[in-house]
Parts: sequence; structure tokens; C-alpha cells
Amino acid sequence: MNTRRLTKSSTDSSLHGVCGGIAEFFGISSFLVRLIFIMTPASLIVYILLANMLPDSPRRISSRY
Repeated sequence: MNTRRLTKSSTDSSLHGVCGGIAEFFGISSFLVRLIFIMTPASLIVYILLANMLPDSPRRISSRY
């Protein structure tokens, strides 16, 4: 049983990682999600709510040196 949760992205974030987290959850481009947020009239209110309600994704140890 695979239980996926919608979380903020720790790797793809411009402000709070909300759009990146939505993109990772649905497997789509984060640019597309950001574009949808820009085009939607009530997007600022929704973004603020999601930024405060979504949990942070667990931090992963990166092997980039």
C-alpha cells in the first residue's frame, strides 16, 4: 500500500515549495503549476493557505559535492 502525501517540495521551491510539491505529487512540470497559479483569480488566497497548511517534505541527504 503506497500512501503518498501532498507536501511542500524541498528541492523545487521558489517561495515556499507549494507549486513544486503539487507538481511532484501529480508528476507534472512545476512551471505548469506556477502558470496555473498565476492565471487563477483566487490563487493568492489558495497559495497562502497551502503554504501554511502543507507539511514540509522530509529532507534528503544529497550526495552533490
